[in-house]
Amino acid sequence: MYEPDATRRRAGRDYPASLGEFQSWFTTDADCLDYLEWLRWPDGFICPHCAHQGGWHVSASAIKCPGCRRTTAVTAGTLFDRRRTPLTVWFQACWEFAASKDGVSALSLQQRLSIGSYQTAWSMLHRLRRVLNRPGRDLLAGTVEVDETYIGGQEKGLAGGRAKGKKTLVVVAVEHRVAGGLGRARMQVIDDASAATLRGFITGTVAPGSTVITDGWSGYLSITGDGYVHDRRSQRAVKARGGDIDSLLPGVHRVASLVKRWLLSTHQGGVGPEHLQEYLDEFCFRFNRRRSRSRGLVFLRVMELAVGHEPVRYTDLVAMPGSAQGPVRPPSGRGHPVSLERGPANRPWRRTAESPRQVSPDG
Repeated sequence: MYEPDATRRRAGRDYPASLGEFQSWFTTDADCLDYLEWLRWPDGFICPHCAHQGGWHVSASAIKCPGCRRTTAVTAGTLFDRRRTPLTVWFQACWEFAASKDGVSALSLQQRLSIGSYQTAWSMLHRLRRVLNRPGRDLLAGTVEVDETYIGGQEKGLAGGRAKGKKTLVVVAVEHRVAGGLGRARMQVIDDASAATLRGFITGTVAPGSTVITDGWSGYLSITGDGYVHDRRSQRAVKARGGDIDSLLPGVHRVASLVKRWLLSTHQGGVGPEHLQEYLDEFCFRFNRRRSRSRGLVFLRVMELAVGHEPVRYTDLVAMPGSAQGPVRPPSGRGHPVSLERGPANRPWRRTAESPRQVSPDG
């Protein structure tokens, strides 16, 4: 996958700097295909079958290799592979997804883009969420807080502590910035708070040599021999002194509070446990880019991830692994949106020569 250097990216050349520029760039599906081709092969076409450099267009969407004589679709092997929704609609959905700091719900996307069914809008957004968790991304480093939280509705009579009940258990890791404040965040749905589970999350999320701050839960003791400086903070000791236990891990508690508020506001709390991880990935993607200088740059990053990701089929979205309940489907309905291709403006607010504008006696 092509890995860009964000410091060399320029607004107005590599990504649209504004909504107006976005709309002027991507007026047709051919414009969108050309942009995807540039993202996949910024230095020219390289055949994915034989690695031959160079080729010629046999259509706006396909390139033929002179080496192996095979034809490659520009969207083949990407998130946009074998799509039925026009690319102009996909690009607009990507812009809406990236440009809104709080995200966009499927119902809102359906209404904004005149998509014929909620199901189509739902699947588009879930495909985008699937690409955000990039394998091989940089580990958190420095000083990192780690703790667990529960996400879900209130349950009467549920015991405290780490009693899960019907809620979803999530482990949260948050960096401390050297200059102060919070850095990046990671979240993962876990089955339990056992030592094996927590150790697996930390070793896969935090770079060795970092200082890992946790509470006194025994499940974190196993990381001591993994190259971390383990800073354990006892809630019991703080309570005994009459202190506030939230002060032990302020970063984790703040991020956990933000994600719960985000799920209740943007998505009205309608997120089931089978898809919670995808929403957590979206929240972390947005949180980690909250200081981005441009929404267009975030759009570019979403597009790069989409181009570098393998296709996501609808059956991948609705399946619920490890469940006897079968697939989880969004509300039924059919209908694909019409293309958002735009030709030259015909200025409908002006009258044609055959139908001259009528001027009132008052002028």
